[in-house]
Amino acid sequence: MEFTIGGRLEVRITPADVGKRVSVRRRTDGGGTDAEFTDVVGVLTSWNNGVLSITRKSGESVHIVESSVVAGKVVPAAPARRRGPAASFGELASVTARAWQPVESEALGDWRLRAAGGFTRRANSALPLGDPGLPVGEALGRVRDWYEERGLPAYVQTATGAEGTQELLCAELERHGWRREVSAEVRIAALAPVGDLEADVRAVRLTREPDAAWLARYQRFSTPGPHVLRVLGSGPSVWFATVPGDTGGADADPGVPPAAIGRCVVDGRWAGFMAVEVAPEQRRRGLGTTVMAALARRALDEGASAAWLQVEEDNEGARALYDGMGFAAHHRYHHYRSA
Repeated sequence: MEFTIGGRLEVRITPADVGKRVSVRRRTDGGGTDAEFTDVVGVLTSWNNGVLSITRKSGESVHIVESSVVAGKVVPAAPARRRGPAASFGELASVTARAWQPVESEALGDWRLRAAGGFTRRANSALPLGDPGLPVGEALGRVRDWYEERGLPAYVQTATGAEGTQELLCAELERHGWRREVSAEVRIAALAPVGDLEADVRAVRLTREPDAAWLARYQRFSTPGPHVLRVLGSGPSVWFATVPGDTGGADADPGVPPAAIGRCVVDGRWAGFMAVEVAPEQRRRGLGTTVMAALARRALDEGASAAWLQVEEDNEGARALYDGMGFAAHHRYHHYRSA
């Protein structure tokens, strides 16, 4: 990355650039003739008392002593996408939220407080898509109180890594003692290539509601109750996919847990994929691909053209599968928990 003018390194950022995406080069060895340097790219979230704070697209906060900075400049808000459908953060944030709707919700300005008996953080966290209508510190206190009244831990869901995401809010959460617990990628792709994947989709049963066998395979189904079915069934058009656990086809033994399952929510041009799970003994047989293809074809029939999914950063198997299907990272989302 070029920092020089006329061959000289220059610092071309100031505290007035807080909130902008920057690239900073810093000295890491304290100076000397054999100086070493590292570059940090992210959103400049503060510059106080001789320390710069930068939030990377991963959500990691980096603190840099001003005296170690040898070069810096403002860079474009987000790199241009090279593949996949065009999508803004605001559009995707709304679409993904509609796929995990809570049992109970309440507005706090432009923030949305969501609860569903603790089933999934996505349905049990505050979604801050604007101004809460009061100072952030006071808003966070209201969030804590709201979740405490319901016997739930207080979470705020944020995003980083795309134009219009919430690096400044992430930094503010950390300053108020909230800690990042879980991070995941939101990935997007064109839908038609997913539907065109080579797979025997005749083995997949599609239903509007999850049956007992589907729920038995779903690893997050640890707290049964009506709130779980409410969340899973939420969304404009919801489909559940099941690959039977034996070879009986339509006559499969219902007592045998499924070999694979999946869930898809069709919402306008978007089809969201989630809960794609394969029994450990059935893995590496292409069943995950089969489930995705079957759900994609149904979504295409309903007029969808773009796909999204969420995958945690440490799930290497799923990341490799989705790489092969053409999914590319759009942004990352994070859940911050109150201390």
